[in-house]
Formats: sequence, structure tokens, C-alpha cells
Amino acid sequence: MTPRHYLLLAGVLGAGALLLFGERQPVADVAEAVERAVAPARKPSGKAEAAQPAILALLPRSEVAGEEGETFGGAGAVFQSQNWNPPPPKTAVTAAPPPPPPMAPPLPFVYLGKAAADGAWEVFLSRADKTYIVRANTVIDGAYKVVTIAPPVMTLTYLPLNQVQQLNIGVLD
Repeated sequence: MTPRHYLLLAGVLGAGALLLFGERQPVADVAEAVERAVAPARKPSGKAEAAQPAILALLPRSEVAGEEGETFGGAGAVFQSQNWNPPPPKTAVTAAPPPPPPMAPPLPFVYLGKAAADGAWEVFLSRADKTYIVRANTVIDGAYKVVTIAPPVMTLTYLPLNQVQQLNIGVLD
């Protein structure tokens, strides 16, 4: 055994002796707060100053931690949550942009074919159950006017909005 082991053994034996032979009666006296005499503080010049207590007075628990039943998250509380995110940038409120101008609907016609008759082109179109044979300057159902037929495209005007649209009719045969 080393000297360190002897010291540890002596400590254990001493603790055991205190346990067996020590006083087992609790102390009946309660320690109370005592006013201490305070020595006057001295300035560097050597003159005495008013006495300052060395130990500050205890504050009531309600002043330090709040009343019974209060939580720690209240206003001015110790453990209040903190938001560390930067504030969002300030943006100027602008009026909504004006709605886009109305647009013509997509062409409702299906191209069926074309033919050259009397030096002008005729185009065969279908819409639902109807079949149309149109030439330049023909008005279809009061909504579309054929402006030009020049393969590979036919140009139509949507009359309610006066917008021009084109339909692919294929190349010259």
C-alpha cells in the first residue's frame, strides 16, 4: 500500500468513528439575524465618513421574484422571451396595378383545308357542328372578320375588341 492509501484509510476510519460516537441529538437553537456594528469608512484624507453597512439588507421575495402564482414570462420578467430577428424592411404601400386590357379569346376554329377558286383562296373551317367556307373580307358569326388569306397564315380580326389573330393554314399546295 502506498502512503496515499494509508491516508484514505485513516479518513474512512475517522468518518466511521464520528458516525458511531458522534452526537446524535439535533441542535434546538435557531440562528436569527443579528445587527452588526459597522465601522465608519475612512476617506484617503483620513477623515471619517458616515457608516456604510458591509452587508446589504435582504429584500422580500415578492419584490425579487413576484407574487405567488405569477409566471416568469410577465412584463419586465427575468426570463422573458427575446426576438433577435431584424425588423422587416418598410415598404411603401402602392396601389394595385391596373388590370390587363381585355384579350380576344383563342380562335374557336379548326382548319379543314383550302382551295384556290377564281384567283382567290377559299378556306374551310369548322366550329362545333358548323362548317364555314370563307374568303377575304368574310364576317363569321358577327364576331370574326377574315382580313387576308396568304398561305401559310390566315389573318382574322376579333370584332368586339378589334384585335388581330392569325390561324395557320399550311403552305401552298
